[in-house]
Amino acid sequence: MVMGLATIEPFAAIGVLIVVVSVVALVILAVAHLIGPKRHGAIKDSPYESGMPLAAGHDRRLHIRFYVVALLFLLFDVEIIFLWPWAVAFYQTAMNHATIPMEQGMQAGAGFLLAGMGLFMALLLFGLLYEWKKGAFRWD
Repeated sequence: MVMGLATIEPFAAIGVLIVVVSVVALVILAVAHLIGPKRHGAIKDSPYESGMPLAAGHDRRLHIRFYVVALLFLLFDVEIIFLWPWAVAFYQTAMNHATIPMEQGMQAGAGFLLAGMGLFMALLLFGLLYEWKKGAFRWD
């Protein structure tokens, strides 16, 4: 199937925007490189964090608890993001007494959406209780 000009035209503005942004970014980097300071030295090139010298080596090992808590935070944070589109769809469906078309002519109303989110929240609660029972939140 060959794409005609009519199917490409809506995306032309996005393509032009990407090209313009890329050119502007490259020009800014080139100008900064050309007119920026070029002083180098042991102190100038040494790594720092927030203006302070490094207190320990970068190869220091952290306890696994920090990684577990970080992964749990990411897991539940990303899953909470899914609540927003569901809330919008549920609100529109409930307020308009509408249904959402599904496969093979089936319709889903607000009750179906509420049951689906109930199942989603139950799975989240199960995961949270499982991690709690495994001791992921104990810091002793």
